[in-house]
Amino acid sequence: MPLPILALAIASFCIGTTEFVIMGLLPEVAADLGVSIPSAGLLVTGYALGVVVGAPIIAIATASLPRKPVLIGLAALFVIGNLFCALAPNYWMLMIARVVTAFGHGAFFGIGSVVAASLVPRHKRASAIALMFAGLTLANILGVPAGTALGEEYGWRATFVAVVAIGVVAVTAIALLVPSTSGEQKSGGILSEVKVLGKLQVWLAMLISALASAGLFAVFTYIKPILTEVSGISTPMVTWILLLFGAGMTVGNIIGGKLADWKLMPTVIGTLAALVLVHSLFAETSGSAVATIAVVFVWGVLTFVIVPPLQMRVVETAGEAPNLAATLNQGAFNVGNASGAWIGGAALVWGVSYQNLPFVGAALALIGLLVALWSLMLDRRAHYERQLAEEGQRLSLEPLAGG
Repeated sequence: MPLPILALAIASFCIGTTEFVIMGLLPEVAADLGVSIPSAGLLVTGYALGVVVGAPIIAIATASLPRKPVLIGLAALFVIGNLFCALAPNYWMLMIARVVTAFGHGAFFGIGSVVAASLVPRHKRASAIALMFAGLTLANILGVPAGTALGEEYGWRATFVAVVAIGVVAVTAIALLVPSTSGEQKSGGILSEVKVLGKLQVWLAMLISALASAGLFAVFTYIKPILTEVSGISTPMVTWILLLFGAGMTVGNIIGGKLADWKLMPTVIGTLAALVLVHSLFAETSGSAVATIAVVFVWGVLTFVIVPPLQMRVVETAGEAPNLAATLNQGAFNVGNASGAWIGGAALVWGVSYQNLPFVGAALALIGLLVALWSLMLDRRAHYERQLAEEGQRLSLEPLAGG
C-alpha cells in the first residue's frame, strides 16, 4: 500500500471505530450517564445526522482550500471531538460532541477518496479508493471489538481515549506522508463544486449508494434476532458471525476496487443483481445455521464490493469538481443507513417475519439495480449522441478539405 494512502487508511480506521464502537458500549454509557439504553442509542442517530448535515457544509466551506490542510483539519476535528466525548460530563454534552465529530466524517471520506484517486494512475483509481476504505472495514473487524472490550474492562471513556491516540497517529501520518498537491482541482472554487449538482448522473450515483445501503441496514439492523430466533444460533456465536461478516466486507472492498478499475458500471450492476439473489437466498435458507453462516459471509463480501465503484462513479460523473459530490455520496450512504433501519422496522411492525425480512433488502437492491441500468442507458445514449455529433462535424468539414 502506498504510504500516502496508508495514512488515509489509518484515519478511516479511526473514523470507522468512532462511528460504530458506541453500539457495543450502550449499556455502559447509559448506566454511567443515568439514561435509558434507547436514549443512549440516539447517540448513533445523532452521529448519522451529523454526517448528513455536515457533509455539504464542510465540503462547500473548504472548496477553495488546498486538499491536504483540509484533510489534516478534518482528522484533527476527530481527535478533538473524541477527546470531548471521553471528557463529556453528561449525556447532552456527549451528544453534542458526537454530532460535532460527525460533521467531518462525510467530508473526510469524500475529499480523501478524491486525493487517493489522484495518487495513482487512472486505471488504478478505484483500487486506491478501496485501499483507503480498507481502514473502515478493518474498524469493524478489529477496532469495534477491541474498543468494546476495552470499554467493558476500563470504562467506556477509555475507548474514546484510545481513539484519540489513533487519531493523533492519523493526523501525523497525513501531515508527513500525503503530498501537498494531491487532489487539487483544475477549476477550483465553490461555484464549480455546486454546478456539479446539476448533473443527473451524479444524483443517480448517490441514489444507488443510498439504496444499496438501505438494503443492507433494513436487514443487518435486525441481524441478531434473525440469527438467534430463525437460524437457531446461540447468542455467543453471533459475535463470531458478525466478525465473519466484517471479514467478508474487507475481502469485498479489495475485490470491488479491482473490478471497478476493470469495468466500473458492470461491477455496480452485477453486484446489485447478486445482492438481490443473496438477500432472497438468505430468506429461504435462514432456517439452517450452516447455510446462514455461508450466506452471511458472501453477503459481507458483496456489501463492500459495491462501495469503491460507487464512490468512483460519483467522482467520475462529477468531472473536474468532484469534492462536494464525493462528500455528499457519504451522506447518501448514511441516509441509506437510517432509512434502511426504519424500513426494516416498519416491515416488522406491518407483519413481515424475521425470516422474510431479507426480501425487503432484496427489493431495495432491485430498485438500486433498476436505477443503475437507467444510468448505464443514459451513458450509452450520451456516447452515441457524441459519436453522431463528431461524425456530423467530420462530414461537414470534408467539402472544405476537398476544396
